[in-house]
Amino acid sequence: MSDSHLRLRRTLVDVAMGRQPAEMVIRNGRWVSVQTGEVIPHTDVAIVAGHIAYVGEDASHAVGEGTTIIDAEGRYLIPGLLDAHMHIESGMVTVTEFVRAVAARGTTGMFVDPHEIANVFGLKGVKLMIDEAAVQPIHVWVQMPSCVPSAPGLETPGASIGPEEVSEAMGWEGIIGLGEMMNFPGVFNADEKMLAEMAVTHAANKTVGGHYASLDLGLPFHGYVAGGAEDDHEGTRLEDAIARARQGMRPMLRYGSAWHDVAAQVEAVTRRGLDPRRFILCTDDSHSETLVNDGHMDRVLRHAIAEGLEPMTAIQMMTINTAEHFGLSREIGMIAPGRWADIVMAAELENFRAEVVIAKGRVIAENGKLVVDLPAYPYPDWATHSVRLKKPLTAADFHLPVSDGRAQVTANVIGVVENQAPTRHLRMEIAARNGEVGADLARDLAKIALVERHRGTGGVTVGLVHGFGFSERCAIATTVAHDSHHMIVVGTDEAMMAQAANHLAETQGGQVVIKDGEIIGAVELPIAGLMSNERAEIVARKAATVLKGFEACGCRLNNPNMQLSLLALVVIPELRISDLGLVDVTRFDFVPVLE
Repeated sequence: MSDSHLRLRRTLVDVAMGRQPAEMVIRNGRWVSVQTGEVIPHTDVAIVAGHIAYVGEDASHAVGEGTTIIDAEGRYLIPGLLDAHMHIESGMVTVTEFVRAVAARGTTGMFVDPHEIANVFGLKGVKLMIDEAAVQPIHVWVQMPSCVPSAPGLETPGASIGPEEVSEAMGWEGIIGLGEMMNFPGVFNADEKMLAEMAVTHAANKTVGGHYASLDLGLPFHGYVAGGAEDDHEGTRLEDAIARARQGMRPMLRYGSAWHDVAAQVEAVTRRGLDPRRFILCTDDSHSETLVNDGHMDRVLRHAIAEGLEPMTAIQMMTINTAEHFGLSREIGMIAPGRWADIVMAAELENFRAEVVIAKGRVIAENGKLVVDLPAYPYPDWATHSVRLKKPLTAADFHLPVSDGRAQVTANVIGVVENQAPTRHLRMEIAARNGEVGADLARDLAKIALVERHRGTGGVTVGLVHGFGFSERCAIATTVAHDSHHMIVVGTDEAMMAQAANHLAETQGGQVVIKDGEIIGAVELPIAGLMSNERAEIVARKAATVLKGFEACGCRLNNPNMQLSLLALVVIPELRISDLGLVDVTRFDFVPVLE
């Protein structure tokens, strides 16, 4: 035991016994005891050195002249909400600005996997996130990205990470475990690199995050679980949640901006009666507009309750269950002595709204507004200059020629599925004109291109996509392109696709919508081409112009920019695009665009 830990324990004991005054005492609250499943009225909480020293009927013995008294007035005292799996970069803001957006809503802890920035900058990008996380007023733990690239041989990232880097990072303060192991075929095929990354994580007594994005619950699933993954957020069906829980994993039911997987899976608890203490709620990916307008874990809590969970159960799934999963129940996840004083006051549970948020023992928000200062975090120049094109692009770079002059071809087409990460592998008969295949508005067929942007190779992979519903001449480009984060461009006009790509090279990243040759929506993301250092509400307003731009182009999908950003994620079935070609993810092999 370190000297500082011993001093803290002595202080907590002295406050609990009344030998030393608390720094803060909360009076007359309704204690949501997630550890016992009770709501206990008329409860006081004494806090010192950022931690809870006493929880009981009367903390008057811990009150001194300098003690701050907060009257809860019968409001619920809820443990700070925890997001068990998320990507800061999906909010398009920095760690600081993400915290600014969510802390006042009751989020006091986040477990972040920065594999987006890791794919651009490697280990130094992860360290950048860790350093920023360390200065936040709430808890931000970092998972070491596991799959950079997500599928070796099928894509080219800006950097790579292997067992040596993972082993090094396990010794860093702030690293809580290994991020989602997306290369599930590598695991069940006993790939040495994947198994080594998980082995060094377990050797450090830390948690291995899972990602089994397949509907096959046969031997491949069992092989994946045997490899060591301890949780999984990729389930979308009731049977997925049940299988994961039975095999000792913790199903993470996600409710982000575009992935709505709680409703189907929560029936494992509400209908089938499985033990809810094995289940966890998370967001995975939340767009800045969702954070600003709808919320974060508070939004998930309201949704989970609306889907039939008892309020106590839903709260457990984002507090104590999460803390126990990561081995942190001695520090967070419940209102109890010795834990960090992370407490949210709210008048209701079912229609949860955070009224007072206490994190690390101090009031950081009241009535939805932060009351603490969060200075902007400085980013180095190398982090804001990552978009490199070999040359300005032209319409010709987005042509899809038919080599043998056929008038009709069979095409492998990416099919977008609304509100779901998986895509469909479509095979469509398409007419060629003037020796090439173009967009077809009547058949909801658009061009898609993957533009290499890390090394400036000049590579452009062109394919076809169905499901965006474009009805106008337009183009949309993004440097948020999971996981290698090259540049994705979709459109119905090749010249405008080139215009959109060249615009993002000038702004060093972001998203842009061009209609009839004019920019109608844009958000600049100069940090790794993924994030802005502007306030979340500003980024949300700019990102909203992108969503409105999608609509102006005819698209009616929910959060289509999220759908667009995943079309290069070559670890989720069925069909994806990479800088190396069109990938059939069910076979982990390339297929031609035109057969």
